[in-house]
Parts: sequence; C-alpha cells; structure tokens
Amino acid sequence: MTPLRTKRLILRNWEERDRPLFHRINSDERVMEFFPFRRDRAQSDALFDGLRDGIARRGFGFAAVEIDMTGECIGFVGLHPAEYLEPFLPKDTIEIGWRLAPEFWGKGYVTEAAETHLAHGFEIFGFDEIVSFAVAGNGRSTAVMERIGMRRDAAGDFDHPRVPDTHPHLKRHVLYRLARSDWEARTGRPDSLRCGGSVLSRKRQFVPLLGLRGRHSFEDGGEIIA
Repeated sequence: MTPLRTKRLILRNWEERDRPLFHRINSDERVMEFFPFRRDRAQSDALFDGLRDGIARRGFGFAAVEIDMTGECIGFVGLHPAEYLEPFLPKDTIEIGWRLAPEFWGKGYVTEAAETHLAHGFEIFGFDEIVSFAVAGNGRSTAVMERIGMRRDAAGDFDHPRVPDTHPHLKRHVLYRLARSDWEARTGRPDSLRCGGSVLSRKRQFVPLLGLRGRHSFEDGGEIIA
C-alpha cells in the first residue's frame, strides 16, 4: 500500500512501532463499548499481523492513521472485504471501518481519512459500492457514516452472526451504503483520474490522493468483528 496523505494525516500500512497502540484500541473499554470482547496482547498481535499482511497483499485494508506533524499512530481507518456476513451481505462486499484511541475522538480525523479511502476505493479499485454498519445504538458511528455521504438501508439491517447470545444488545446492526455514482455526484469527482491531461483508468495506476473536504465496525471504532 502506497501511503495516502490528507491535510493532517498519513494513511499507511502497519509498522512494528504501532503494536502497543493497536493493542490499546482493541482492549480499551471506551473504544470497545459496542463489541462483545476485549483482546489480550497475543490476540491483538495476531489481528495486527493479519491486517498488515492483507494490506500488503490487496493494496487496501484497515490501515494505520498517523498524524503527519507528530508521527503518532492514532488508530485505523480503511476499506476491508466483509467476507464473513453472508447471507446478509454478498461475499464480495467492501466495508469501510475505523477505530481511534479516545483522546483523538471529536477532531474530524475519521471523516478526513475516510473521505480519502472512499476516493481510493471508487477511483483506483473501481468498487461499485462501499458499505458500513454499526450496532443499532452506536450514534457516534452512524453520525460519521452520514457525514461521509452514506445512507441508511433499513431493509438491510441484520443481527451480526459473530456476536454471541451472551450479548443480545449488541446483535442488531444497522447498514449504511454508498454507491460510486452517488459518491461521484456528491463530490463532483469524475469516473477516472486526470493527470497532466491524460486519463488514468481505475485499477491500473495509483495516484496518492489528497484528502477530500466534505467521510470491517463511530469515530472510536468500525464495527468489525474479527
């Protein structure tokens, strides 16, 4: 994954120095409020390795978010295959999710990073649609989804298959969708990137995207059950 830059952030693959922060956001009570588990260090490291390898293989994933001015990793934002939600969502569904350490909530970092990941997904990888989902009571998450242009699909709401019966209040998830055509209409972005008068077709060439103004699991965590 070639790092992406926004006004304040660098979006990149995970590095060894990020492991302590990654464990913290997977075990913190506030961050994990809407999840049925907390990860110990070994579990966190295993997920860390899987995400890092997946990003290196696919070119996208739940990527680390670094503050450009300080070099500090604050959490993740990114796109990820939602391969584990059949029959509720097709196996080729792409979701956008996020999770930040609490001290970085409320600063617009998720919206800023997510806008760039959406552009990357639609323009470079050519996805037709990107979805997101959250526990029904997670207003922080759904507020971000709406800010980045996603719309609720109430008919698609579902009980998450990986939430155990011991946590019935966390089972029901609301589904939000954003089609590429709607994203293009909202942002005014063309169906392809233009550079120096030439057209760069999706999937063939990567151009680092500066963050758009205007957005697999709330500013404190995308609704992923992994």
